[in-house]
Amino acid sequence: MSEFPPASFSPSAPQMSWRPLLDGSLGRQAVACVCAIVDDLAANRRNMDEEPSLADGHAGWAILSCYLAEANHGNEDHRSHQRRTAQASLGHAIEKMQERPAAAALYGGLTGLGWAIAHLRHFLPGMNGDEALAEIDEVLLTHLEETPWTGEYDLIGGLVGYAVYALEHLPSPAGVACLEHIIDHLEQTAERRPEGLTWWTNPKLLAAETREEWPGGYYNLGLAHGVPGVIAVLGRVCAAGIAVDRARPLLDGAVRWLLAHQNCDGFANWVAPDHPEKPARLAWCYGDPGVAAALLAAARAVDEPAWEREARAIALRAAERPVDQSGVKDAGLCHGAAGLGHIFNRMYQATDDSRLADAARDWFERTLAMRRPGQGIGGFETWMPRDNGSSKWVADPGLLTGAAGIALALLAATTPVEPAWDAMLLVAIPPARQRFKIPEISGPARR
Repeated sequence: MSEFPPASFSPSAPQMSWRPLLDGSLGRQAVACVCAIVDDLAANRRNMDEEPSLADGHAGWAILSCYLAEANHGNEDHRSHQRRTAQASLGHAIEKMQERPAAAALYGGLTGLGWAIAHLRHFLPGMNGDEALAEIDEVLLTHLEETPWTGEYDLIGGLVGYAVYALEHLPSPAGVACLEHIIDHLEQTAERRPEGLTWWTNPKLLAAETREEWPGGYYNLGLAHGVPGVIAVLGRVCAAGIAVDRARPLLDGAVRWLLAHQNCDGFANWVAPDHPEKPARLAWCYGDPGVAAALLAAARAVDEPAWEREARAIALRAAERPVDQSGVKDAGLCHGAAGLGHIFNRMYQATDDSRLADAARDWFERTLAMRRPGQGIGGFETWMPRDNGSSKWVADPGLLTGAAGIALALLAATTPVEPAWDAMLLVAIPPARQRFKIPEISGPARR
């Protein structure tokens, strides 16, 4: 692969003016990392055929291939090759999902595959995907008919993740119906508390070791599994004009509750009675960066300047935290250096705050320093927990915690291609005074 020439990109709305963050020597290093990751993924793909998911497999690799195609806008050979690779990856993911039962989860199941299809057909010539989307819609709508709702509400595997898929699938009537069901369930499961609205995590849904520490469950403050994800997705639902009379009160109450649990040192992972709170690490999944991005996205979606001020203050607090207090060990999107670089870059692009640009560059520089050529995927390994409580370094090709996500973040930092893929992370922030624009919805009237 060669360096990426200027590109144009036309994904689903909204679009913003996106500027490359890294240039000079740092930019060249970043491009070299992307190329090394892509080459290793191509060389090892035969050994990774069994995983179809968005987070860890072919659906995620299809996202990377399509954005590489847009970055190579001036090189039609590269662009055509990456588009063919993306189509092949999606086809393989669909085939594997059909071969074995899968959960509805966004990151590990059907809705993640659906999100990839709905997102990528905007710019993959000849790709349809209607049949696969119809099957996914049928499964999801049946699942959402469960009442009362006893499953997860979060982004990774629950209601918020389903909503991310449904939003990407608009203006389809099925997408509208899914969102209305999701609002129903969020409304019915919300806890009304003096400081606002929140959602409790049932201990039955926790891993055994977490349940041992939190036998009564908890209230989750992380974007990946908790209330910030609800806030970000409700902002987009309101901007889309779906069930606003019910979604907006949920959003307002959730923001009040979240901000009431802010400490001067940062947000905790979880809160529960009789448990001391301590600041989370810096990450997308938990901690101030993810909270700030989610709140800023919601603020822009519904035009709430006070929320934006809070979000920017939280982001700047995160930017100022010393590296040795960050908890960062590897480079992945979920809780690594590239993920922080991307979140700070996304918020910089939305706010034009140079302090956030500086933080993004610092974290991307740390990302590049983590590379060890000849190891892992493109020189990157992931610090992965073991069942026995220890951890080890592993070669991780995935999008959420591994090399594909690192490549996407570095690609966004070195090209003028807006990373609309980060809508799946709920950190796609529209420009000031530009709300999310959703095509006119046909079909049944909105409630």
